[in-house]
Amino acid sequence: MARALLPLALVGAFLLVAPPFLDLGWQNALINILIASLFALAFNLLAGQAGLLSFGHAAYFGVGAFAALHLMARIEDGLGFPTPLLPLAGAAAGLLIGLVAGFFATMRSGVYFALVTLAIAELFHSLAPHWQGVFGGEAGLSSMRMPWGGLIFGSLIEVYYLTLAWVALSILLLWGLTRTPFGRLALALRDNEQRVRFLGYNAHVTKVIIFAISAMFSGVAGALQAISNETANYVLFASGVSAQVVLYTFVGGATIFFGPAVGAVIFTLFAYLVSDLTRSWLLYQGLIFVLVMLYAPNGLGGLIHQHLRHRGQLDWPRLARPYAQATLGSLLVASAAIFLIETLAVVFSRDYAVARRDAGGGFPTYEVFGLDWTPLSPVPWLLPLALFTAGLWLVLQARHPIGALWQRVRAGSEPGVNPS
Repeated sequence: MARALLPLALVGAFLLVAPPFLDLGWQNALINILIASLFALAFNLLAGQAGLLSFGHAAYFGVGAFAALHLMARIEDGLGFPTPLLPLAGAAAGLLIGLVAGFFATMRSGVYFALVTLAIAELFHSLAPHWQGVFGGEAGLSSMRMPWGGLIFGSLIEVYYLTLAWVALSILLLWGLTRTPFGRLALALRDNEQRVRFLGYNAHVTKVIIFAISAMFSGVAGALQAISNETANYVLFASGVSAQVVLYTFVGGATIFFGPAVGAVIFTLFAYLVSDLTRSWLLYQGLIFVLVMLYAPNGLGGLIHQHLRHRGQLDWPRLARPYAQATLGSLLVASAAIFLIETLAVVFSRDYAVARRDAGGGFPTYEVFGLDWTPLSPVPWLLPLALFTAGLWLVLQARHPIGALWQRVRAGSEPGVNPS
């Protein structure tokens, strides 16, 4: 138990101590990471815990944001409401809309449930630009954080610690819920809904409650987003926001409680660090999702959990070499893919088309990674091919010894089986 809590304690210590020593960019990135993590964990209560995959969870995230902004505007007008409790507005709005939407959506299951949730989110997305009084039309709503209790909430670090407190409390409540009999009932509902009905439980009511709780915590995340940005518009209801939380959850691992938070950290940091370097960052994000689903279907969090679970059984000295070989091979394959994508992005860009026209229809040199390349030269095409081939060979060479060692571990985990 102590070993399991140690990583959480280290992460918590970092989140408490480090932010004052970071610049504003990193403080804002940490706020976005915390909000994305809460949103992903709230979504996973529905998708991972109860097995109800929603494609429209942006609806409750957005509703929470607008509810918080309306309350912020009332506080500006003189309402004596504590600013640190603003996320309660998002929680209440998410819970209310979640109860109504969940009642209808959970009448169906599987792909039909997913399509109903998507339709509800699209309804908000199409309605928001035209409902001026509630959503502010296309411009959205804006408001200011008002001082309270000696805190002015004018600096980003104060907003960060407010966000951290609410995210920590929400995660604690979500974790506690999974340990209750109701949380166990949600798992049973995911595994065998028919048996839950035979045991005398009302499956529809259970699913509505789970849906509403998930929407409530999504509303808290949306409210924290509104407090941080002091503005929101109809884009929060877009399908891209719903898709993003699905990526967080399944890349991180829907079967592990903190798995979605791992995915949220990875993708939020990826966007922060890479989006300014290349226009193709969304393509890379999609490739990461595809590769994880193909080769680590339990997510990166599930992969980490599997290694921690069998850490005493794994032959680490024998694993070190093939793991290092596979890592090097993967880096070479990734380098080849990045080089080729960036090359094609330049060659097929509008700017390069203009350069070709100015050059009289020829193929002028272009710059990638600080070096000049000629499209008609074989080098920019053979280089990624060579890197890909070498990397793939290394990965394939490492695959067999890794598989053999893990097979021994799995055989040793089965009762009555001698791993030798």
